[in-house]
Amino acid sequence: MERVIAEYLLETPFPLEDVAAMMAGEQSSGTFVRVTGETDELRARAAAQVLSIIPQDVVAEPTLSSAYVDRKAKTGPFRQARVRIAYPTANIGRNLPTLAATVSGNLYDIGQITGLKLLSLEIPSAYRMRYPLPAVGVQGTRDSLGVANGPIFGTIIKPNVGMCSADIATLVDQLCQAGVDFIKDDEVCANPDCAPLAERVPAVMAVIRKWQDRTGRRVMMAFNITDETDAMRRHADLVASEGGSCVMASLNWCGLSGMQTLRAHTPLAIHAHRNGFGAMSRHPLLGMGFTAYQALYRLAGIDHMHVHGIGGKFVDSAEDVIEAVRACLRPLSGDGPDDRVMPAFSSGQWAGTLPQTIAAAESPDFMFMCGGGILAHPDGAAAGTRSLREAYDALTGGETLEQAAASRPALDAAMQFFGKE
Repeated sequence: MERVIAEYLLETPFPLEDVAAMMAGEQSSGTFVRVTGETDELRARAAAQVLSIIPQDVVAEPTLSSAYVDRKAKTGPFRQARVRIAYPTANIGRNLPTLAATVSGNLYDIGQITGLKLLSLEIPSAYRMRYPLPAVGVQGTRDSLGVANGPIFGTIIKPNVGMCSADIATLVDQLCQAGVDFIKDDEVCANPDCAPLAERVPAVMAVIRKWQDRTGRRVMMAFNITDETDAMRRHADLVASEGGSCVMASLNWCGLSGMQTLRAHTPLAIHAHRNGFGAMSRHPLLGMGFTAYQALYRLAGIDHMHVHGIGGKFVDSAEDVIEAVRACLRPLSGDGPDDRVMPAFSSGQWAGTLPQTIAAAESPDFMFMCGGGILAHPDGAAAGTRSLREAYDALTGGETLEQAAASRPALDAAMQFFGKE
């Protein structure tokens, strides 16, 4: 029987085996009592199975409140465990929202549970093939840009929002001249009154085509088309008609179904922004870990995935970022297709954060996006871009950044300016 396996971190004051069995039943063929029609044959075919329970910590107080626990006067101890449950794919079919509802759903609301986090998903290769692969992915992104080796160096339009379309096009002109590979809109700049997509996309793409004709280099621009589903399709068609190669969407606000619809509609690269993910990930015993999260959205067919950055401005630890980038660069199924997606580093990145980024990725297959790291370089955006390339060349050549800065002015200026913070 083909099954998706989910791993959870569970906390409960009740027997672990009973609660794990309750989780499996609730999310497959069962309910809190056996009902008419729930035959042994049906249970054998459709019931989820608890594969393992590995006890972890024991705590005196519940992590999360539960009126059910209060009514039952359960005062602890509260046991934590890693629990693996296998769900038959026949219950789900090719249905991504129902897959998410199966491995998450009402589990977070079960009264006996005082903590639950979905950590990871194991997707069998045959089931993975029911869903779209990345249309562009790692190699397609390189081919589109003509960047055969090294990271994809890029930046974000700043200010975040508020500029008119002509101002944005002027900034893109400067960035193309500066030598970036990739530019993206900010997540809060989608279709604002001051720079609507219908106006902004033609203005920006005219600049990108100009530089391609002049230099032969093709800069990839990720236009933020986050919107309701029909509008996203129209926006993607506009980008394609202007010769664009990439669109961006905010995953958590468009949802799994919206991303599936977008993937089915356009061959453009989909740059997946995870803004808002902290709401479901930051609590250690509530929500969803990145490994499970990225698996669900990769089944929707995305091409790039944000992983934040090491030493950046957000809450992620270095270990969090390392886990995220390596998950993106692994196939979802060990024996399945090459469906890797390009991890996109951002959040306070500059030449000085490149060493730990290279170590985290264990590969040059990543996007390294620097907003201030390029745009705020004391000698301008071109020097900011050069500082990244100088840093990468030095590091892959066996030098430290400090050694390299002595003979590389753009890198030296970045070290002097950003390194003081």
